[in-house]
Parts: sequence; structure tokens; C-alpha cells
Amino acid sequence: MLDALTAVIAAAGLVLALWCGFAALRDQPTKDWHLIGMAVVALLAVAQLVVGVVELGRGEKPEQGTTVFVAYLVAALACVPVAGFMSLAERTRWGSVTAAAGGVVLAVLELRLFDIWGG
Repeated sequence: MLDALTAVIAAAGLVLALWCGFAALRDQPTKDWHLIGMAVVALLAVAQLVVGVVELGRGEKPEQGTTVFVAYLVAALACVPVAGFMSLAERTRWGSVTAAAGGVVLAVLELRLFDIWGG
């Protein structure tokens, strides 16, 4: 797995969390710019899913098991879009808090993916 891509996605998740958290502190809901940021982070997660599947197809094996690795890849792919949809349903500052939480969860999942792969 590409360690640099994992680090970039974790950093992007934290930046997204800070950005949405700042909006929550200012008592603002998620805006279109936040959703665009979430889409960019989600696209990075799609790239990681593709890289992970290609690595598995080439015969590489994660240290802690393929099933756990794939489950974490799918969870990393889903967490930001799910948080984005939930933030759209709650058009208050709590929507921004939800989006920020999605960014933090993504960063934690990326750290765990790094550990599962054998980093």
C-alpha cells in the first residue's frame, strides 16, 4: 500500500475536520464549499480503495488479514460521504460538527489501515 497516499488522506481528513469544526464554532451549517471539500476527500479514499485492491490482486498480503483490511478500506471510503449526507439532513451547526467528526474518523481509519498493512 502507498504510505504517502495514506498520510495524505489522513491529513486531508484532519484539515476537513478543522474546517468544519471552525464553521461549527461560528454557528454555521455546512455550506457548498464544505461539501466540495468532502467530495475531494472522498475521491482520495476512492483512489486508496483502487490502490488497495490492485495491491491485493498483485498478491500482496496485509499483515493482519485481508478481510480486516478490505473492511477498513470500505469504511474509510464510506465515512465522509455518510457524514456529508447526515450534515445535509441537519442544517444547523450540528451538521458541521457531524462533518468534522467524519474527518476525524477518516484520519483514525487511515492510521489503522497503515497498521493493518504492516506499517
